[in-house]
Amino acid sequence: MEWFTAPDLWLGRIVFQRGLAALYCVAFLSAALQFRALIGERGMLPVPEYVRGTRARDTPSLFHWRYSDRLFAAVSWSGAGLALALVAGAGDAVPLPVSMLLWLVLWALYLSIVNVGQTWYSFGWETLLLETGFLAVFLGNDDIGPPVLVLLLLRWLLFRVEFGAGLIKIRGDRCWRNLTCLFHHHETQPMPGPLSWFFHRLPRPLHRVEAAANHVVQLVVPFLLFAPQPVATVAAGLMIATQLWLVLSGNFAWLNWLTVVLALSVVDASALTGPHPRPEPPLWYVVLVIALTAFVLVRSYRPVRNLLSRHQAMNRSYDPYHLVNTYGAFGTVGRVREEVVVEGTDDPAPHEGTVWREYGFRGKPGDPRGMPRQFAPYHLRLDWLMWFAALDPGYARPWFGRFVERLLDGDPDTLRLLAHDPFPGRPPVFVRALLYRYRFTTWRELRATGAWWHRTPVREYLPPTRLRAGAPGRTRPGAPG
Repeated sequence: MEWFTAPDLWLGRIVFQRGLAALYCVAFLSAALQFRALIGERGMLPVPEYVRGTRARDTPSLFHWRYSDRLFAAVSWSGAGLALALVAGAGDAVPLPVSMLLWLVLWALYLSIVNVGQTWYSFGWETLLLETGFLAVFLGNDDIGPPVLVLLLLRWLLFRVEFGAGLIKIRGDRCWRNLTCLFHHHETQPMPGPLSWFFHRLPRPLHRVEAAANHVVQLVVPFLLFAPQPVATVAAGLMIATQLWLVLSGNFAWLNWLTVVLALSVVDASALTGPHPRPEPPLWYVVLVIALTAFVLVRSYRPVRNLLSRHQAMNRSYDPYHLVNTYGAFGTVGRVREEVVVEGTDDPAPHEGTVWREYGFRGKPGDPRGMPRQFAPYHLRLDWLMWFAALDPGYARPWFGRFVERLLDGDPDTLRLLAHDPFPGRPPVFVRALLYRYRFTTWRELRATGAWWHRTPVREYLPPTRLRAGAPGRTRPGAPG
């Protein structure tokens, strides 16, 4: 059955699976270390409240059966442990059916988390990890050669990721068409990295070259993924180079790294390593792979229709299992950056001279002298949602009041999500939020002040708020406005 396998791509299969397992591990760690404050029993958007209002068939998850923080922690840490075992080669050390089961369990555990994660898990890379992880179930192990059909499905997924991102840019914002978006993007992206300041200060002609190169890689190169080798490998290499450029210039969780991993599945290294012939695949496996291919092709109808639509959606899943989806990124680029700064005071009656102390976040800009840090592929969910909250208070309405309440309570799970608690040992009496406009400093300002950012106040985002206002009993903080 020579047509069914591609022995020349055995190394690409191994690198892809090990890389995917490593990203699964990061995703599970992100869940394990952050869930209590975000979606735990006392979280800002508790899972028990959510599952009571949804049907299991609409959001399939084992947490519809039962939820506790202990169970969620067990799922997260078990997923991280299983992913580490697959990084170490466990999938190749067991028979093919067992290997497929391990990958299926990994996918099902993460699906259970995403489907109850609500707005904290509404990012495109969650869906991309699930779709990629489901295809990995059928990629096999060292018992057989990599199946051609699954490799083609991975290329089809990579095509949709890149081509969808290219189309949404061209359609979505004039600055992509006139090659000026990168005049702003490095400064206004959700979470700048340690090199973003330097990328922003590159000459503007180079920013135009960046934008033009991006269009070529996302709108032309994806078609070459389906060309014969070595053209497909060259196309994958260009995508990898572009993604690594994005890794250096910002923090986008595991989106860029997962795209790199997908592209690595295309690479033909047989000229260096030689073929790796394996036994014929069993008939049941061939039937499963053919059925998967037919299923994905049928389910691709809606993503393709979305790609062709003038009203293209940026990221969307068309089924509760996140199996065949549509992708895109930065259909619009902000021209200015605004940030929500959260402060507290222990003054029992705030007045004009009250001293307010600022809470520090791990990734999002706060203290102007703080250099942006690198966190990707780890995902700081609260910091990302704070960026959206600054864009529009509507994004924050479901959870921001509860976040402020947890600060007023001195909740340790919430405080662990932050980089700096200005009230150690005793929570503040009042908390408020202000909206500031941020911009990167110039070279001269950086040398003179040591500050990476310059900020100016815009308006009050949330007025001074307390838990107990005069009379006994608790009062919940209001929504931002």
